[in-house]
Amino acid sequence: MLQLADMRLWSGRTDREDGRAGERWHQRITPLQLDSAPGVAILGFASDEGVRRNRGRIGAAKGPRILRMAMANLPATFDAPLYDGGNVRVEKEDLESAQALLGARVTELLSDGHFPLVLGGGHEIAFGCYQGIARWMREQQREKTLGIVNFAAHLDLRVPKPQGSSATPFFQIAEQCEINGKPFNYLCVGASAAVNTPALFNRADELGAQIIGDRDISAWTLQQCRRRIADFIDGVDLVYLSICLDVLPAAVMPAVSAPAARGLPLDLFEPLVDTVLESGKVCLADMAEFNPYFDIEDHAARTAAYIGFLVANGVQGPECRGRSAETRVQKPK
Repeated sequence: MLQLADMRLWSGRTDREDGRAGERWHQRITPLQLDSAPGVAILGFASDEGVRRNRGRIGAAKGPRILRMAMANLPATFDAPLYDGGNVRVEKEDLESAQALLGARVTELLSDGHFPLVLGGGHEIAFGCYQGIARWMREQQREKTLGIVNFAAHLDLRVPKPQGSSATPFFQIAEQCEINGKPFNYLCVGASAAVNTPALFNRADELGAQIIGDRDISAWTLQQCRRRIADFIDGVDLVYLSICLDVLPAAVMPAVSAPAARGLPLDLFEPLVDTVLESGKVCLADMAEFNPYFDIEDHAARTAAYIGFLVANGVQGPECRGRSAETRVQKPK
């Protein structure tokens, strides 16, 4: 089910004496309309079903609502329009229909030149987002190749038995790539050997996936890891950036389905994400697994909002004036 934007969530501090330079997201954001000029379009995916099927901690369906409230007071540091496109909600455990609806909505946003920032919800969000990107590429970007950069502790390459879940989206994407004769270009950054079985790493090898493990990333190896990400991106035309918040340490991000015992600290995570964004190839980004029931005094919500701030600024840039989809995916000068 598609829910209209609830603009009551977007409220916060107002500094009228500072004029436009003092505005925040809640002062800029408007409901998405059919004729809206290209901009950053926030779309929620209110789903617990994939996490439930994976026997995880329920609560991520409330994530899009709380994340909007946490983002409301972010400073408006880019000139591109900012929109709320509402939520896609799972009804009666029918995850597959909700993923298809999310995909259709993503296709519409991309076709209209928007940059979708999709808020989860469990990581089953990824299969819905991919469906939308793949359809848009078939319709408008026929000769382009897609790469997926997934920041996550989990590879999410489990085989559906028989249904998909929050642990299966990238295997499902690999299946779709094979069916459609497309390459499966997948890089997982931050994968932990403590939460992925040897079978999952073997499956990643079989599928040709690339992995930068959490223990491979340190202050001493940071530049090498950035180069590996850049090399991966050099091999594709467009990038789908998926951020599972469990890539961060449990002390920083306890509010997820399965908190990471180690994880990537923000001072390492941020420059790696910057490397992806600086490519100018990112066509969509999502944030998955935020579960507000396990937050502590809104610390995790503020951290997730900060990541949304990084993404929105990274893909648009301070000089953006609502670029078209074709212009936006070009590497900035």
